[in-house]
Amino acid sequence: MNIEIIEASQKKEKPDWSSDLGFGKIFTDHMFTMDWTAEQGWCNAKIEPYAPICMDPASLVLHYAQETFEGLKAYKTKDGRVLLFRPEMNARRFANSNRRLCMPEMDEEMFVEAVAAVVNYEKDWIPTAEGTSLYIRPFMFATEAAVGVHPSNAYKFMILLSPVGAYYPEGVNPVKIYVEDEYVRATKGGTGFTKCGGNYAASIAAQVKAEKLGYTQVLWLDGVERKYVEEVGTMNVMFKIDNKIVTAPCDGTVLPGVTRDSILQLLTSWGYEVEERHLAIDELMQAGKEGRLEEAFGTGTAAVISPVGELNFKGEITVINDFKTGELTQKLYDTLTGIQWGDVADTYGWTREVK
Repeated sequence: MNIEIIEASQKKEKPDWSSDLGFGKIFTDHMFTMDWTAEQGWCNAKIEPYAPICMDPASLVLHYAQETFEGLKAYKTKDGRVLLFRPEMNARRFANSNRRLCMPEMDEEMFVEAVAAVVNYEKDWIPTAEGTSLYIRPFMFATEAAVGVHPSNAYKFMILLSPVGAYYPEGVNPVKIYVEDEYVRATKGGTGFTKCGGNYAASIAAQVKAEKLGYTQVLWLDGVERKYVEEVGTMNVMFKIDNKIVTAPCDGTVLPGVTRDSILQLLTSWGYEVEERHLAIDELMQAGKEGRLEEAFGTGTAAVISPVGELNFKGEITVINDFKTGELTQKLYDTLTGIQWGDVADTYGWTREVK
């Protein structure tokens, strides 16, 4: 891929890496952009200065939401290497999302090459303080100027980079989860397995409700029977019941998370029995009542592992592991982040060095 480089005439002052960077608030000097048209296919690949997007008010994305995105990170090791974590999985999921939304697919090599190129160009923006990383946001949207429901004949692909702090500045602490039984996140045949903005927009009402009740996240149930546990608002979720790990299957309504897949591989290699099955919320709450629900945790790129300390389902409260981070949860967090930052040997071949 030929990438044109347009250097920013003025560079931003980099923040103090040891300060609170927050998440998704600071952006680097440059971004990656590329176009797709029905006539030319992929074209105009550039690394150019970070700037506002100029687009027609009639752009199809603004009216019919043809938009997809991904999220991954780059890590700087203690010896100065730059690592990506399983970017090929993000590439495959991006292609699957685009296919569902009738958007052009990008092959795996092109996606990874684009990510690596802009990360390498902006590697001085990768923070070095403990627990920090460079968040990478590839996304794509319809740009054809037309008001009418149909697949666009033009799209823009972009990659933004944002230095982010530790998701848990004070360590991995449990969160309180509200089980949502009014609103629906996804149903079979829909877009639940994709990363598209519409999925997240539809989830906001439940998130607002949960926060008003004092809960950090929402645990979604299936959209048909409102019976089976699916995923947390921004994460996949897993439960340790009777020393077995139970998590929802990726069969059309659950996002196939990169962290989820990595955690399942670690658990299997450690000898745990893993069940990918439909888990009824009543079964889960009963396990909690009987003390058989030993640990629960969400998995995702941003937080890696997020321990769950409390569930609220229709006013019934279940506290998990005395609202403490479980031993297995902590071990998973330490192992996976150790691999990502190059402190633990990567025996799975998950990391890719950017050169």
